[in-house]
Amino acid sequence: MAKVLGQSFIQLFARDFQIAWGDDKRYWKWINLYDKCPNEASVAELIEVCFFDARTKFDTSILHPGTKYEVSFLIVVKENAEGWQHPVKLGFVIPNVIEEEREEDFSKLGPKNQKIEIPVGKFIAPCQAGQMEIYMSGTESLIWKKGIVFMGAMIRSTN
Repeated sequence: MAKVLGQSFIQLFARDFQIAWGDDKRYWKWINLYDKCPNEASVAELIEVCFFDARTKFDTSILHPGTKYEVSFLIVVKENAEGWQHPVKLGFVIPNVIEEEREEDFSKLGPKNQKIEIPVGKFIAPCQAGQMEIYMSGTESLIWKKGIVFMGAMIRSTN
């Protein structure tokens, strides 16, 4: 479940996302970061998939209307990372407000084996609450991908 740290910072954990084949132990390994909140703070280590997709919906009602926010993903690229020749799409959608999408070349991300924050984009929180979709998708090729740890995403104010 998303952890709200005031109206200026929201942490979305890997478990908050629908990850393609995320519950299949052949493709993903779930690692608990803390004993006290094992499900909440779990990260997902990619063993191997060809269709990489992680997405979630987020209720914007807890955001402060008119405040500027930024969305970022948190991942670790491991030494054994392979199959990331095609860019991964990162994006978010707030219906009738904004749609933001960009691509990132995971094969060029570094340093290896360290947490990396990947910016997606910025938005101004709408006055009317709604569902925001946040996603990361690498489905352009059928090349098998491996060697990343998906930690989740952050939404934080930039005001």
